[in-house]
Amino acid sequence: MGITRQEALELFRSDDFVGLGQAADQVRRRLHPENVVTYQIDRNINYTNFCTEYCSFCAFYRPMGSPEGYLLNLDTIYGKIDETLALGGTGILLQGGLHRELKIDYYENLLHSLKRRYPQVHLHCFSAPEVLNIAELSGLTLAETIRRLHEAGMDSIPGGGAEILDDEVRRRISRLKCTAGEWVEVHRTAHRLGLRTTATMMFGCGETFEHRVNHLETVRQIQEETGGFTAFIPWMFQPEHTALGRVIPEPPTAVDYLKTLAISRLYLDNIQNLQSSWLTPGIKVCQIGLRFGANDVGSILIEENVVAAAGCTNRTNEAELRRIIADAGFIPAKRDTLYRTYFLRYN
Repeated sequence: MGITRQEALELFRSDDFVGLGQAADQVRRRLHPENVVTYQIDRNINYTNFCTEYCSFCAFYRPMGSPEGYLLNLDTIYGKIDETLALGGTGILLQGGLHRELKIDYYENLLHSLKRRYPQVHLHCFSAPEVLNIAELSGLTLAETIRRLHEAGMDSIPGGGAEILDDEVRRRISRLKCTAGEWVEVHRTAHRLGLRTTATMMFGCGETFEHRVNHLETVRQIQEETGGFTAFIPWMFQPEHTALGRVIPEPPTAVDYLKTLAISRLYLDNIQNLQSSWLTPGIKVCQIGLRFGANDVGSILIEENVVAAAGCTNRTNEAELRRIIADAGFIPAKRDTLYRTYFLRYN
């Protein structure tokens, strides 16, 4: 059992930065004694930027009818997957805005087409808000929607749309998006139907430490009940070009990121994998995160549009991820979306 709620709050307020990192590193060593740190080659494909939710932290979405909006056709998506496979990719993360006209038949056709053409590619698809939107527009139950998407080719579900799983925060930053309880129900239902999912947290959006701990407690409880999360992925809000970025007092720092990463490792010791992000904190902070409890550095992200729209310009490649892992004293290992390891070393 991980640390208590009160202990987590005390650690957020503590100045013992090094001690916190050491404690989280001990948990990582217990869960991953083989001294391996993993990474993935995949691509985020944002099939549409049309969205009806208007979240204040998002610079990517466009309202329905906007001349800047798009819906990718199949040939364009095929081209992106071909490029991913040429770089050694094993999966794609398929997400988009909440489109008010796309029902279950659109998504079934999309998934069937991708699986038929690329049976070897893992399809990690559709955040909880997207799944809920598909169910509502199609007049289906949540379970029936997830079952049909899975049968059409969806292999797992990403943790997007979680932000902070506390409705006080959600009403302020994403009042039209699903509630915390609805996000939870999507993931519980997916786990019950045999699908694995990830859990995420976007922090630094004006929430309190209590809100972050509420989020961690919610994720821990789901994992206790279902065991369906493969990984937890905390990341920092990117404020540029967003409505929320103009009103929050100050963006999160690297120290805040590393503390939150370490506390996540201590609190969520029932989730096997913890990802250290390079996209918003940068590659050096990502590397330090490997000594603050993380055992994974995520993907090379051949393509990423949502955070990039908010001003994030960080980029990396496989060679750089392998280097920072090795320089931190670990063995780099390529993995797939479900954290199955492929190659420990290259000749």
